[in-house]
Amino acid sequence: MHENMTALHHMNQMKQTAALFALLLIFTGAVAQEEKTFTAMFYNVENLFDVYDDPETNDEEFTPSGSKEWNEERYEKKLEDIVRVIMSVPDPELPAVIGFAEVENEQVLNDLIQQRGLKREDYRVVLAEGNDPRGIDCGLIYREDMFRYISHRLLPVEDRSGDDYPLRPILHVYGEASDGKPLHIYVNHWKSRWGGVKETEHLRVFSGIALRRELDRLLSTESDPRVIIMGDLNDEPTNRSIYDVLHAGNKRKNLSVNDTYNLFYDMHNFDQGGSLNYRGTWQMYDQIIVSYSLIDQPKGLSTSFDSGRILKEEWMLYYDERNEMKVPNRTYGGDNYYGGISDHFPVYVTFSW
Repeated sequence: MHENMTALHHMNQMKQTAALFALLLIFTGAVAQEEKTFTAMFYNVENLFDVYDDPETNDEEFTPSGSKEWNEERYEKKLEDIVRVIMSVPDPELPAVIGFAEVENEQVLNDLIQQRGLKREDYRVVLAEGNDPRGIDCGLIYREDMFRYISHRLLPVEDRSGDDYPLRPILHVYGEASDGKPLHIYVNHWKSRWGGVKETEHLRVFSGIALRRELDRLLSTESDPRVIIMGDLNDEPTNRSIYDVLHAGNKRKNLSVNDTYNLFYDMHNFDQGGSLNYRGTWQMYDQIIVSYSLIDQPKGLSTSFDSGRILKEEWMLYYDERNEMKVPNRTYGGDNYYGGISDHFPVYVTFSW
C-alpha cells in the first residue's frame, strides 16, 4: 500500500512538473515573439563613388586621375568602414532596411552588400538614378527575410521658384515588413544650405511640399498607411520645411491619422547633440519620421516616442582641435584625404512586434 501511494505521489509530481514546463514553453515563446525587432537606419555616407568616370555626370574628381586621387584602395577601405558602422548598431539583428544618401549608383551598393558581414544576411539593393549633376543618389538596401519588396519609384520635387535648380527626387520603396503588413519607406536628401540658409530655404520647402502631398495621397487611398521617412533633410526638426510644411512634430497626445512624428525632434529641442558638426555647432539634419500608425501600437511594428538614436562609436570620431571636440571623421576635407568614413553620423530606430 505504501509503495502504491509513493508511486502515485511521484506520478502527480511528474504531471505538475510537465504542466509547469509546458507553461514555461508557452511563456518563453510569447516573450521571444515580443522581442522580434525591425531596425530602420539612415546614413549619409559622404560621396560613395566608384573609381570610374561617368561621362554623363560631374564625377571626375572621384577618379584616380582626379583632384581627390580616388582609387580602389580608398574605395575598398570606405566600403569596409561603412560595413563596420552598420554592424555596430546595438541590436541582435542587423538592420532590416538601410537608406543611404550620396551614393553614386546601384553598383556601389552592390559592392557594399558583398562585403564580409553583410553578405550573410542576403541584402538586396534599390536605387533609381536621379537628376543630381554630380550623380549622387538616394538608395536603400533591405534584408529579404525581413522586408518583402514590391515596388519603387522616384517622387519628383518641383522647383517653383524659377531657379531651375535640379532638386533631388525622393526614393519611395513599397513592400511588406516582417510582420506581414504593408510599409512605405521614403529616402530623402534635400537641398543643402550651400549659398545661405535663408537663400536656399524655399528649395527645402519644395521637398517638404512634395512629401506632404504624397502622404495626403496615401491617406486618401489607404486605411492607416504605415510610413517611415528617413533622410538628410539639411534642416533642423523645428525648421519650416519639416515642422510647418511636412507637419512632422512632437505631439505625443491625441495623435491622429494625419499626423507624423519626428523621432529626433526632442533630441534636437533639448540640445542632445546632432548628426553632424559644422564649425563647432551640432546640427540634426539626419532624421527619421514615422506615421502615427507605427507609434505605441498593440499589434505589428511599433516603436516609442523616444526611440530615435544616433550611432557614435569612438573609432568613428576625430578630435577637432580648433573647436576642442570630437566630431565625425570625414573622408575628405576639400581635396585632402583624411581616411574617415563620413561627415555624418548614421541614425536609426528599432521597432518591435
